[in-house]
Amino acid sequence: MIKQLTLSLAVALGLAGAAHAAGSEDSHVTDYAFPFEGPFGTYDQFQLQRGLQVYTQVCSACHGLQYVAFRSLGAEDGPGLPEDQVRAYAAQFEVWDEALLDGEGDFRPAIPTDHFPESALSNAPDLSLMGKARAGFHGPYGLGINQLVKGMGGAEYLTSLLMGYTGETMTQAGATLYENETFPGGWIAMPQPLYGDDVVYEDGTEATLEQVSKDVSAFMMWTAEPKLAARKRAGLTGVVILSVLAVLLYLTNKRIWAPHKRKIKDEPAA
Repeated sequence: MIKQLTLSLAVALGLAGAAHAAGSEDSHVTDYAFPFEGPFGTYDQFQLQRGLQVYTQVCSACHGLQYVAFRSLGAEDGPGLPEDQVRAYAAQFEVWDEALLDGEGDFRPAIPTDHFPESALSNAPDLSLMGKARAGFHGPYGLGINQLVKGMGGAEYLTSLLMGYTGETMTQAGATLYENETFPGGWIAMPQPLYGDDVVYEDGTEATLEQVSKDVSAFMMWTAEPKLAARKRAGLTGVVILSVLAVLLYLTNKRIWAPHKRKIKDEPAA
């Protein structure tokens, strides 16, 4: 089963560049509602924690997050795990340390400053940036407004992909392909990785197929853009400052030029 799953999101999420844009005519992307969408949206910590659980118990068998540090799991704009839980979580993984055994190197339990391990198998893609590498919406035609207001729709594409399996299979060149309504072309080499009830959520949330798909997709969106909320706050602050500045400049302009305009207006015509 693990060997099949390794043909996984690498092939499923991305055999090749532009062909994977999920807004193509032969793919179907559902516009799911995520709390981080829109100019004022933020990540839901509980959803990110559930997504982390799905990644840990299902996805990590094949896929890595080599660009994500364990300590980021404690970020307030992220999963927000307490420091002791971050240390305990990191210790579940082993990382290679070249300083051990007199420079020969050896594995040791990870600490918060370490990064997640790389993908366990060479043909399994790293998921660190997958949320930004895939697009669900495109403009300026069709759902272009979604691209403007909600972003590129990477989380929607990933969720739709995970839920897009029809159960049909075919054999081509000795390889088994699986029908997927979201994947461009309709057939991918990854077997269905999630079925619902794949995990037991500690907060009591029902682990339906849609729920686990949305949770792990939201988590992958956070790994790809962990500073999303800070960027939005900075953008909002910039808009407010520029708006106030524009008003002040307008009033200053009127104060400076109003006497001159009045003088010209009062002058008798030649």
